[in-house]
Amino acid sequence: MPKRFSTKNLTVVEEPTATRSGVGIFEFTDDYSVFHFGKMPDVIPGKGEAICRMAAFNFRMLEEAGVPTHFRRQVAPNKIEFTLVRVLNPEHAPIPAGERNYLVPLQVVFRNALPPGNSLRRRLASGVTTLEAVGLDRLPAEGEPLAEPLIEFTTKLEEIDRFVQVEEARRIAALDDARLAEIRRNTLLIDKVITEHARSVGLDHADGKVEHGVDQDGRVILVDNAGTPDENRLTIDGVHIGKQVMRDWYLARDLEAEVQRYAAEGLDRSRWPRPEPLPIGFVAPIADMYRSLCEAWTGERIWGAPPLEDVVETVRLLNTEAVSW
Repeated sequence: MPKRFSTKNLTVVEEPTATRSGVGIFEFTDDYSVFHFGKMPDVIPGKGEAICRMAAFNFRMLEEAGVPTHFRRQVAPNKIEFTLVRVLNPEHAPIPAGERNYLVPLQVVFRNALPPGNSLRRRLASGVTTLEAVGLDRLPAEGEPLAEPLIEFTTKLEEIDRFVQVEEARRIAALDDARLAEIRRNTLLIDKVITEHARSVGLDHADGKVEHGVDQDGRVILVDNAGTPDENRLTIDGVHIGKQVMRDWYLARDLEAEVQRYAAEGLDRSRWPRPEPLPIGFVAPIADMYRSLCEAWTGERIWGAPPLEDVVETVRLLNTEAVSW
């Protein structure tokens, strides 16, 4: 479920209880976020609808492949209705073993490659983690496929997410062996389905993240959404098609380092200085990028957006301009 600084709006139609799931509606807005900032200064016209349409398409595709999800239906171009579980924050009280009908307070990150902009490369370079700790015997070249998908866990309900080892993840989320195995199994299946669909429309799928819940019957289910360019890195010929374009702009201006400094100083997120907006001329091409990707991904012509091959060249130009500003 969305955090305080999420770019999705949540409407609770029916509150969940300890024994019964509720009903919620997500509104996907035209806002975007990078580096835990929440809403950035710019809005990307049409982004919310593009992400929503891709999310609904992916839920249907994943359910056909055997992934249980919380999806019910798409109720508007930028809204979905879903089964709502409880949010139990382990910082307030430990989650009881065998609990049902709750959000697993973890994000599960899966990686098929380590492209530029990948956080694992930065964590390895800074010494925050090691190859051995993440199960690698060497650092792959940029874009080189991994022999097997790599899975990591981060916290979900803390002010700033942090990577955690498996044992801490188990403790935080009260996961027994069976549920942990189910989360891994579902995550790998989600990755496989999204990777194969991406390939079918000419995209490479480098990595992504998913969230899970436990429903009222004790099943592990996919929650939030999956396989969109806000959660996953999708590329064509090494060019990112998605939020990484904005993330790279702010990376080049050291915004991530500033965020880490604010966190280390204990500065409340509501008091963080507002980032500078994107340059004039960036927003319209990025809006076209989201619409074009949505149309290619779903096969639906909604806006008559430019073809993906044209978007790639536009993004190349944006990347060139970004480093020259």
